[in-house]
Amino acid sequence: MGSSNDITVRIFKHDGTEHRRWQAKLSHRDESLLVLDAEFEADVSHDLMGEIKRGTRTTEYYWLDRWYSIFRFLGDEGGTRLWYCNINTPPSFADATLTCIDMDIDVVVQPNLSYRVLDQDEFATNAERYGYSDQEKKDVHAALQELLSMIEGRQFPFVTAPDKTG
Repeated sequence: MGSSNDITVRIFKHDGTEHRRWQAKLSHRDESLLVLDAEFEADVSHDLMGEIKRGTRTTEYYWLDRWYSIFRFLGDEGGTRLWYCNINTPPSFADATLTCIDMDIDVVVQPNLSYRVLDQDEFATNAERYGYSDQEKKDVHAALQELLSMIEGRQFPFVTAPDKTG
């Protein structure tokens, strides 16, 4: 039997099919923000990030009232390897399960806070395939702009360690 901090994360596509599922631990909750700690249960090959080895740790940030989530990938020494941002519907959290719908667009952010927006073509294709509403499209684009503003403004959680050379 798991602890009271055990969470199941379930990510769905717009048509209701499950896209991904994994286990995590609730690190803390602050109003609408849930912070989870997780690690990859299997090796994953990713186009941009290369091989993500089993055991790779992440800190995951979900706001119950925002259209995105942010994953901080940790290196072996605990520093930030990169951030991976997903545009998704605001998650629901009940019965130790966090669920949301993946809205396709992702942003990869390097430790130096340079970034790359991904999958806008997939969003356009799926918007037509699944019939995204005009409001959903507006919410997705607003979420992307908010994320980019957070990155460029070095707002939480996009903070880097202070320079120790000065």
